[in-house]
Amino acid sequence: MDSKLKLMMAGLFTSLSFAAQADLLGTEMGNSSAKTTATGSAGGSNSQNANSQLEKCDKPLGTLAVVEDQSAAWYSQLSGQYNLGSTVPVLKLLVQQSNCFMVVDRGAAMQVIQGERNLRDSGELRKTSNFKKGQMVAADYAMSPSITFSNNNAGGIGGALAGIAGGVVGAIAGGIKTKEASTMLTLVDNRSSVQVAAAEGSAKNTDISLFGGAFGSALGGAGGGYSNTAEGKVIVAAFTDSYNNIVRAVKNYKAQIIEGGAGTGGHLNVQEESEPAPADYPVTTNKVSTKKKKATTN
Repeated sequence: MDSKLKLMMAGLFTSLSFAAQADLLGTEMGNSSAKTTATGSAGGSNSQNANSQLEKCDKPLGTLAVVEDQSAAWYSQLSGQYNLGSTVPVLKLLVQQSNCFMVVDRGAAMQVIQGERNLRDSGELRKTSNFKKGQMVAADYAMSPSITFSNNNAGGIGGALAGIAGGVVGAIAGGIKTKEASTMLTLVDNRSSVQVAAAEGSAKNTDISLFGGAFGSALGGAGGGYSNTAEGKVIVAAFTDSYNNIVRAVKNYKAQIIEGGAGTGGHLNVQEESEPAPADYPVTTNKVSTKKKKATTN
């Protein structure tokens, strides 16, 4: 048995050993390998096990609703190609953990909120339910997410080595895949509709699959350091980066001041109409004569 075959067999047995150990461990709650960059929990102004790299504030700057455009092309890719759900829950967790804004719901939960008020109005709720008019909190700001691009195989060193190396080295290199994502967050003041902040974010992850799946699907991806890492983890990491950049921006916020007031015409002047024409001003048109001129002779 030559050295290359021995190496491949050793890799196979190692992979099977990893798979067997995984089966013995069974389901594990809170497994670190299953987490995204949005970790832990939040309760009021307190958070537990939050990402240590998440930007935080000493006190909230206002109330905020996360508004997701589910008719946009990026959302179709998110839900269709990657089979992922809404970005809103992850963003709401990050926002509350940061303590930079108080989160108010303007999503699907609003149907339940309104439904409870409808039950109150119909007389079905108990008199002690304490549902009154004027209890809901206004959303000072709206934050909107979007995905600029997401690539689940950006190539890189793995593809290059696989192309030039043969045998075992090429098989290993062929299993190195890079996932990248770029995201955007915009923050709008709801009272004025003015955008007060915008920030991009990005993330990159390299998946390493043992021998690039050379032993087929029977191994179920066993042995890959990050072979089962979902594209969703990269997207969440990119949104975490975007949100950190939003927080940094608002911490250093300085309002834009337009001389003369916002929305009063601006300062990029265009030529104006010198004098409006009166309503009874005659409209003249230049008619082109269709009569032929008579030929003249000298």
